[in-house]
Amino acid sequence: MVFSLIKKFFSGKRDPLGEVETIIDYKFENRDLLKKALTHRSWENAGLANERLEFLGDAVLGLVVSEFLFGVFPNLNEGDLTKMKSSLVNESALTRVFSRFGLADYLYLSSEEEKSGGREKPSITADAMEAILGAIYLDGGLEKVSKVIDQLLLSDYENLINDESIYNYKGELLELVQIEGRGVPRYEVIEEIGPDHEKTFVVSVSVESEKIGTGKGTTKKEAEQKAAKMALDFISKDQEIEN
Repeated sequence: MVFSLIKKFFSGKRDPLGEVETIIDYKFENRDLLKKALTHRSWENAGLANERLEFLGDAVLGLVVSEFLFGVFPNLNEGDLTKMKSSLVNESALTRVFSRFGLADYLYLSSEEEKSGGREKPSITADAMEAILGAIYLDGGLEKVSKVIDQLLLSDYENLINDESIYNYKGELLELVQIEGRGVPRYEVIEEIGPDHEKTFVVSVSVESEKIGTGKGTTKKEAEQKAAKMALDFISKDQEIEN
């Protein structure tokens, strides 16, 4: 093995897919699945790219994380388990994992998407993370993908669960207003500040036509999360007054 690594080094030939396999500690029987998982729809001749694999990976990730939490926290109720799960499978958590292991370097993107910072876009990196998990599931089955999820994500589950910066406030707000029978929160971009390459978004959130929160961020999703957090604080204080 040492000889082969030295030979590859001096030959100057890289094996990007092999490097990804080393990072995730899983060797594919069908490498085409891995390449597809890393292919964004902007890539030339991408076809469906990684979108179908992302759909599958999302479901597999949800199952594995749910089973993990169910076993680790036998005394928690459904609501608490759902909140913890949301902290582990949301876009921010998956983006953090994807970036921490340097997987963004291996994405297949168009030159235009590359120039626009595609390798740092949470929507692209999180989807690719799920697509990789979907590819592993198809290639090796549930046991193999569970092992990868455990080492990439669940090994750090305590930090992810307790990190407020990746908490899914939108999900909690949606659940709360639906329980109260108040429909669904409506988000609206009310202001865009700055040039396109350095834009800041201001978003409001309303429930039953009442604006109860605003948030500002460098992406719409970040602004929406902050608006949802403010809305939750507003609802909590309102309930305290009523009680």
